[in-house]
Amino acid sequence: MNIVVVLKHIPSVADELPVRGNQVDFDSVDFVLNEWDEQSLEQAALIKEALGGTVTAIGVDVIGELDNLLHLALAKGADRAVKIAADDAGADSHRQAKWLSEAIRPMAPDLVLVGVQASNDIDGQLGPLLAAYLDLPYIGVVSSIEVQDGTALMNKEFAGGFGARYSVRLPFVAGVQVAPKPPRYAPVSKIRQIAQTAKIEVLEPSGEADSGLVFRKVAPPVVSGHAEMIEGSPKEIAARLVALLKERGLA
Repeated sequence: MNIVVVLKHIPSVADELPVRGNQVDFDSVDFVLNEWDEQSLEQAALIKEALGGTVTAIGVDVIGELDNLLHLALAKGADRAVKIAADDAGADSHRQAKWLSEAIRPMAPDLVLVGVQASNDIDGQLGPLLAAYLDLPYIGVVSSIEVQDGTALMNKEFAGGFGARYSVRLPFVAGVQVAPKPPRYAPVSKIRQIAQTAKIEVLEPSGEADSGLVFRKVAPPVVSGHAEMIEGSPKEIAARLVALLKERGLA
């Protein structure tokens, strides 16, 4: 099995996101591995353990922070690490998908895994766009993948707690929602050792694509009000709520 896993580094959701100019001030935030990409990496490791083969971790390095995540991927079971050195913090999903497709196509993968979405945009576009550029089928919101005899059997989740079982011939692109097992832990000592010895292949961006969207302004949310905390006994709180509703003409 030749498996490619697409990784994305995103600002930590625990951080405030300061704005500089028309972009987030990326120098002031910590970057982490997108949580759905970590699930993709675990799914790839499980398939490799079951069938053998190789796992290639690849990502677009838009701000020079991807090496740490590629070292983490190698510590979690990836065999090869590749980064597209874009240095373009404004690259949207269309552009990144095009760059990734040009890099992945020569690898002739049997399976391409990508997180179903990313925490910093939640648009879920990268997987479908990548599949379109690679001219491969795409199935998203996948919760497990089993491969046998050139066919993948997978569970796909739908809204409302429903799911379906699909059978797809290889190769194809899967948008992973969750792996069958929690992502494995990689000791810091192992990551540091890999960082000293591993080789990361560097590629230049290739291909042009654009969503046509233009950011006109990026700014922190404007504070327009505040919550009023009502204290007292249940009876006093209920009376105050009724009074407020009447004041606003809602009761």
